[in-house]
Amino acid sequence: MSEPVIDVSALTRRFGAKTVLAAVSLTLPRGAVYGLVGANGAGKTTLIKHILGLLRVESGSVRVFGLDPVADPVGVLSRIGYLSEDNDLPGWMRVDELLRYSRAFYPLGRWVRRGAAPGVRPRPHGENQAPLEGAEGAGGTADRAGVSARAPGARRAVVRPRSHRSPRHSRAILRTIAAEGRTVLFSSHLLEEVERVADHVTMISQGKIALSAPLPAIKASHRCLTVHFAEPRQEPPALAGVLRWEGGGQEWMAVAHGGSGELQATVAGWGARIVAERIPSLDEIFVAHVGMTGMAAAPAAEA
Repeated sequence: MSEPVIDVSALTRRFGAKTVLAAVSLTLPRGAVYGLVGANGAGKTTLIKHILGLLRVESGSVRVFGLDPVADPVGVLSRIGYLSEDNDLPGWMRVDELLRYSRAFYPLGRWVRRGAAPGVRPRPHGENQAPLEGAEGAGGTADRAGVSARAPGARRAVVRPRSHRSPRHSRAILRTIAAEGRTVLFSSHLLEEVERVADHVTMISQGKIALSAPLPAIKASHRCLTVHFAEPRQEPPALAGVLRWEGGGQEWMAVAHGGSGELQATVAGWGARIVAERIPSLDEIFVAHVGMTGMAAAPAAEA
C-alpha cells in the first residue's frame, strides 16, 4: 500500500495544565475525503496546526507525505494547501492575479491555462478579472480561487478547517477537489455536509478520538430504534449497546451501536418491544457518542 498522506500517531498536546489533545492517532490515505468533526474546543484546530507545522510536537509524531512538517516546512507546505474559514485572501487582487502570485509557492503545481480556478471557467463577464473582495456572492468564486491557489497540484492534500459556508457552496468545492484525486481533510460544524461528502469520519471530543471509521461502516454499525414499553417509565433501562435514550412515558428512542437483533430479547425482558428501526443520521450518532449538540452553531474560538 502507498504511504499515507497524513499520519498522526499518539499526538498529545498540553497548554499549561489543560490537555488539548490526548494520544490522538489518525491516518489519511491518498485520494480520500476525510471529515473531522467536534464541538468548539474539542481540539480540531490544534490538530490542524500540528499538521501544518505551526505547532511543534511535544509527544507523539506527525508526518505529512512522510515528512516532519516542523523540520521540513518547505517539503510539506509546497505539497499541501490550506483554505481557512476566514477570508484571508488579498481582496484587492483579481482571481487571475492571485493564481499567478501563488505559482511561486507551488513550483511543482499543475496549473490550468488562463488561471481558471476549479469549477470557474473564464466568462465573458470577466469573473476572473474581478477583485476577490466581495466575490463570495458570485457562486463562491473567492473560495474556489482559494482552493486553486492554495492546492494546485492534483495529488496534493487540501487541509480545510471548520466551515460556516453554506452546505451547497461547500459541497460544490469539496466535490471539485475530490474529483481531481486530491486528499482532503476538512473540519465542519455542519454534520449534514460531512455526511454528504466524506469517505471517512473522525469524531473528536475533549481532545480524544471518540469514533473514527469509514462513513459507510459508521452508518452500518448504528441503529435508531423506537421502543414501546408496556408501562410508562420515568427513565429507560441501561441496555448494553444503547448509547443514548430520548423520550418519555411508554415510548423511547434509542441510538444503539450494533445490530438490533441482540436487543430484541433484552427489550422483551423489560416488557417492551421495538416498533420502528432506521439508520440514524451522522448528527444523531455524534450526539450519542459525544453527548453534546451545537455542531451547526456559529464557529467560536478554539484551542
